[in-house]
This record gives sequence, C-alpha cells and structure tokens, in this order.
Amino acid sequence: MATAVPVRVPVAGSGPAAARRQMRDQLRRAGALSPVLAVIALLLVPPAGGAEGGTGGSGTLADAASGLLVLVCLVRIVRGGARPLTRGAAVVLGLPVLGICLSAITSNDPAASLPGVARYAQVFVLVPAAVLLTIRDRRDFALVAWALVALALVQGGVGVVQYLTGTGASYMGEDIRAVGTFGPTDVMGMATIVAYGLVVVTGIALGGGGRTRTAAVVCAGLLCVPLVVSFSRGAWIATVLACALQLVLSGLRRAGRVALVVGALAVVLVGGLGVGSSMVKERVASITQVTAAPDQSVTDRYTMWSAAGLMWRSEPVTGVGLKGFPQYRDSHASLALSSGSDTAGAGADFRRQPLLSPHNMYLLVLSEQGLVGLLALGGSWVALLAGALWRRSRSTDCALVAVGLLSWQLIDFFYADIGGPSTVLMSVVLGLVAWWSLAEVGRA
Repeated sequence: MATAVPVRVPVAGSGPAAARRQMRDQLRRAGALSPVLAVIALLLVPPAGGAEGGTGGSGTLADAASGLLVLVCLVRIVRGGARPLTRGAAVVLGLPVLGICLSAITSNDPAASLPGVARYAQVFVLVPAAVLLTIRDRRDFALVAWALVALALVQGGVGVVQYLTGTGASYMGEDIRAVGTFGPTDVMGMATIVAYGLVVVTGIALGGGGRTRTAAVVCAGLLCVPLVVSFSRGAWIATVLACALQLVLSGLRRAGRVALVVGALAVVLVGGLGVGSSMVKERVASITQVTAAPDQSVTDRYTMWSAAGLMWRSEPVTGVGLKGFPQYRDSHASLALSSGSDTAGAGADFRRQPLLSPHNMYLLVLSEQGLVGLLALGGSWVALLAGALWRRSRSTDCALVAVGLLSWQLIDFFYADIGGPSTVLMSVVLGLVAWWSLAEVGRA
C-alpha cells in the first residue's frame, strides 16, 4: 500500500520571493520619496550660522533640499502633463498667496519684503504642495511619518546626552538644556522635532495594532525624555493638548483608561520615587505663574505681543509689510522690552540674540499682513483641519497622525512663529496633513 506523501503548496505572499518583492517595493518607494526624505535627513546637519528668527534666517542644507524637492516635483508635473491638484486643493494651498502678495505690494519697503515673500511661499505653499504631490498612498505617508520619528529619536538622543553631560545650551546658569544639533540660538528646534515624533507615534499607537503599535509605544516612551529636558513650556503644552485630542478622537473610553494610567505613573514616578530634577519641576510650575510673577522672557513676549497689536491697529487691512516687525518694533514697544535674549552653551560663545518677532505666529501675521493675511493663512489651516477630521473614518492611524500634527502646530503658534533651521520641517508636516486632507485617498 503506497504511503501518501504530503505536498506543500506555497502560500501566496510568503517565502523568500515575497520578501524580495517587498524589499524591492520599499526601495522603489524610498527612491520616489528621496527628495522628501532628504529634507528630513539633512536636518541632522548642524546649521552653519545662527538662526535669526522671524520670517528670515540663514539658509541651511535642508532649505536647499526643499528647493530641490519643489523643482523635482515641477519637472514631474510637466512630464506628466496632467492637472496635479484638484480645484479645491489648489484653492486651499494657494489661499495664503493672497495675503502674502498683498502685504508685499502695499509695504512701505517692497524690496525689503521680497525675502519674506519667498520664505512664506516656501513654508506654507510650495513645499507642502510638493510633499502632497510626491506622496502616492498610505504606505508613502507611513514612510515619511516614520522618517520624522527617526529624526526625532536621533535629535532627542543628542539632546539627552547634552543634558546628562552638561554640554547643552545654557539654562539657569548651567549648560543642560537639550537643543540637539541646532545650537543655543534655536532652542525650540529639537523640542519641535521631538514633539512631532511623539505626536506621530501616539497617532500610530492609537490607530494601529500588532508590532507597529508596540514599536510606536516604545518610541513614545523614549521621546518623552528629550522633550522634558528641552525645558520648552510651549512644546510641552502643545504636545499634551495634541495627544489629548488624539486620545479623545480614538474613543472616550480609551481616553479615560489612558488618562488614569498616565496619572498613576506620574504619581508613582514623581511623587513616590522623586523622578525629575528640581529644574523640571520649577519649569512646570512656572507655566501657571506667567501672569503673577513672569520672568524677563515672558515679559519680553507680552511686550512684543502688545507691539504687534499696535502695528495691526495702524495698518489693519494689509499690515506693515512682510519682515516689517523688526523695523517697527521699537516705535510700538514699551520700555519693558529688553535688548535681547542671552544665548550660550552647546559649543557656542555667549551672545545677545535680538528679538525680531513676537513669538506668536498669529500676531506676527496680523501685524505684517493685516486681517487679509491672517484670514487667508488661517482659512487654509482650518480647511486642512476640517478635511483631516472629515476623512477620519477612512483610516484611523493616518487621520490621528494628521490631526495631531496640525493641532500641535496650531497650538504651538500661540507661543512661537516661523524662523530657524527647523522651520522647513514644518512645511513637510503641513504637506503630510495636506495629502491626507486634500488628496484623493481610497478606502483600501
């Protein structure tokens, strides 16, 4: 009697051949996305000069790569011969151009406003549109999102080493402030990038599953450390609120359970074990003291906010012109404004950094571009947020990442504005959000 020999039937999509196909697919995707990934990777290179803040700032390799990204995207559009954007997407992304151009034309010094036109167009129009057109599907979205996380982990790792070894930026007389590779003149750079990464992995952990969720949770735990030692109150507030919004959108029951777990861990680590330096505790406590006993940095910020409001009242429709805030600052600010902020540490000598912006994006736009500019730019952001929320049912993880990133940015704009080497990454983030909000995304 013959013995039956079992026959192994190869399962489709498994085995070495499938692994090779998957690897080739990933390499092709990385090649197609290489202009976007290059912008992210080049933010690891320390800037050649200090960040000047405001709407200007010295150019970096990442800025040059963003220009190459736009050029590559333009060549692809010309060769393709098809309309690249839907009518709605073109209106939403092109809306900021109205305020930018009108403010430059009506400026008292149009020539001085031209660099501001280029910078605003780069950050809020051209690079986001190029990222939107470069990303093809959710796998591309995920690849760019994880590239942001990788950048955050590296920059955060550098920041933690700076804190532990006393080689960071100067803070309360000690060189312990984590700033990554950005130096003491851009103390918000590393905090912003780490916060982006933390928001991304929070969205992935809440919307994904399996190994992806596990990796995201681990990354979130790692990124919390550099965010804390950045001593950036604005980044802390924006991250907590953005992650809380992601939790609520993922489900109220889950939000309640996570809040209880986080609260219990905080009580055990901080209250029971005493984890956290006294400087961190003082920095957290200072968030509630910005009106009762503000330090000089807060006083300067309030003074510049008031000056921006006075500039807008003088030119309510079109503002004083792009890059006009530094020129009109002294004539509108009170005597409480200091001559600048002190920067030192992280390999740089002591220097006095001039205050060239109000550190509030909404007031900066209102003062320099007037009500028209604020409505145009703000309208574009609101449309992106509405689109991301409307498409939430199609893919939970992508939606949570997009909503979280844009929410973080809009909250952070109450305490910060554009300026510095890390600004170009914000344009990539806006491009990610724009793809999810405006592109034709299938349900599969």
